[in-house]
Amino acid sequence: MPKNQTLDEFYRSFRDEVLCACDTETSGWTTEDFLTNVMLEYLEEAGEVTDPVICPFRGHGLQLNAYAISEDCESVDIFVSIYSDTEQPRSVSQTDVDAAIKRAIQLYHKATNDLYTSFQKDNDTYEFAITLHKNKDCIKRVRICALTNGLVKPIALKNITIGCAEVSFSLWDIDRLYRCVTSGKMRETIEIDFEEKFQTTIPCIENSTSDKYSVYLAIINGNLLADLYDEFRDRLLEKNVRSFLQVKGNVNKGIRDTLREEPDMFLAYNNGISVTAESVEIVRDDNGKPSIKRIRDMQIVNGGQTTASIFNARNDRKIAADLSQVFVQMKISVIHSEADMDKIVSRISTFANTQNKIQIADFSANDPFHRRIEELSRTIWAPAQGGMKPKNWFYERARGQYADMLTRESTAKKKKEYKETHPLFTKTDLAKYENTWDQLPWQVSEGAQKNFHRFMLRLKERKGFIPDEIYYQHLIAKAILFRQAEKLVQKQQYGGYRANIVTYTLAFLSFKTAQRIDLDRIWKEQSLSPALENEIVEISRFIQKLIVNPPGGANVGEWCKKEKCWHTIREYEYTLGDELQSELLSVARPDVNRQPATGSINSLTEEEIALIDEAAAIPAATWFALSRWAKETKNFQPWQRSLLFSVGTLAGRGQKPSIKQATHAVKAYKDALEKGFTV
Repeated sequence: MPKNQTLDEFYRSFRDEVLCACDTETSGWTTEDFLTNVMLEYLEEAGEVTDPVICPFRGHGLQLNAYAISEDCESVDIFVSIYSDTEQPRSVSQTDVDAAIKRAIQLYHKATNDLYTSFQKDNDTYEFAITLHKNKDCIKRVRICALTNGLVKPIALKNITIGCAEVSFSLWDIDRLYRCVTSGKMRETIEIDFEEKFQTTIPCIENSTSDKYSVYLAIINGNLLADLYDEFRDRLLEKNVRSFLQVKGNVNKGIRDTLREEPDMFLAYNNGISVTAESVEIVRDDNGKPSIKRIRDMQIVNGGQTTASIFNARNDRKIAADLSQVFVQMKISVIHSEADMDKIVSRISTFANTQNKIQIADFSANDPFHRRIEELSRTIWAPAQGGMKPKNWFYERARGQYADMLTRESTAKKKKEYKETHPLFTKTDLAKYENTWDQLPWQVSEGAQKNFHRFMLRLKERKGFIPDEIYYQHLIAKAILFRQAEKLVQKQQYGGYRANIVTYTLAFLSFKTAQRIDLDRIWKEQSLSPALENEIVEISRFIQKLIVNPPGGANVGEWCKKEKCWHTIREYEYTLGDELQSELLSVARPDVNRQPATGSINSLTEEEIALIDEAAAIPAATWFALSRWAKETKNFQPWQRSLLFSVGTLAGRGQKPSIKQATHAVKAYKDALEKGFTV
């Protein structure tokens, strides 16, 4: 969003975004629900919430629009929305806000008791209610947040206690969101007064030899760092890397083990954390030694895993770590020049994370991949069918582009026509379509932001891949496939988990057809065949029954986020309908006469010889079929498809491939099997 945008302009843009979502989605939501969805997208970017779930529910004296529950079930966010359908932002009374918050409080009371008994097990609200009921003794923090596109005068909201949980309240109106977005930070500034909040200051060493910046070196106690993370969570982490915070893996297990077994050695073993800040307030003791009293806009740019691991180790239900002897090195960089702020902070963030696989640039809207998709979307028009106007799918590389285009249309009629001929899809939509087609439904189920970042990691592995027109056309075909599947699933009225059902249905379809759906046909016709639509409905019924009955009565939403869920579903027997079978791309199986082997292998290890033998044991017909499949489905790069054909030719002659050929060919073969390729 432009920094010089007025509140009224931002409101109109935001309203257009909500209404556009209404036009493109088929979930059966109300406009209030779309307001919730769009606003939470902003708040997720701002680090105010993690993995929110849209879950509309109204009952007698009860309201729920969305929720978020931490993995340990200690933190619960409940969102209630107040929507105003006006051309200009209107005032929302404190009475309306109080009423919405009261309905949310009552909802929490009911959910921790017996609300779950009011719903079927395949209902989204049941998931929320049963989770709170089962974990009511574990919940420590509840945040009730009111969302509105109106304007609300400042309201003093005091915390209360319900059971074991401290309940806090917050309000996001359009003005607060506007200030957050147009600040250029896409997050609210954190201000921490250590003396006031924690009754302590942090001794430090200061260095201000440069006019551009100051650096403060400090040692922070583990409990204090855990308290900071407990209070601010993802808001404490630099925006571009927060989604990669992991509390699993070998590194973090090592951190956990040190915290448990050698807490006094943590300072020696750990590299510490790097922090940027807008300002640092220093106090001095009688001897002039400095200590940090206050930090404004504290952001951890390196050490997020360390911070989260320390917090989780302290809160481990099985073996909680004693952090009293744990100390962490902290470097704080304060940039003096506002003109240099963005550049220097970005470089600090990037260079601090150079030891990691994750790079800041990987997730930028300026990535060449996204710029190329944007370029293609502006120039390629889909074929017109059945007297319909041709469509020019609009790729929103940066938030607000679509709404900005709509403002150029002078009348409501022209705006409507523009929406009809320019369907919108975003970066997170793209990632959802691609990861579903590539049979990663558990990643899609993790939520838009996490799935997007996972897609970007996969994209990085392709080392500078730049899409062409064919890639773009197939992408749009996948978009049509996904959106039509959403409509078809919605019509079945399953009761809940639509998003999970859709991604698992299409991933299963991709697997069972070995990705031989004719994407070129979908692109040309801008629609699905009746046979394909019927198959989607049949598979969705099959999938719905499986995912709403997870093993051991597990949480449905969490089960869908596990790779094991996909592997379990993938093993079930299912026969595609004859009509769809006839539409699938064919895979030729040439009849090749094989001759006795004549090749020889020298100077190879036993493992290399075994790999060559493995490749040679696969019939030529299989290699040819795989090469043809890869070409038709656009899997693998051209050199890989050529390699597969070459290995097939060698097999047909009774010859063995080279170790280099065998290495790449066997890997491609196994990858294809994972995607459903069969001979």
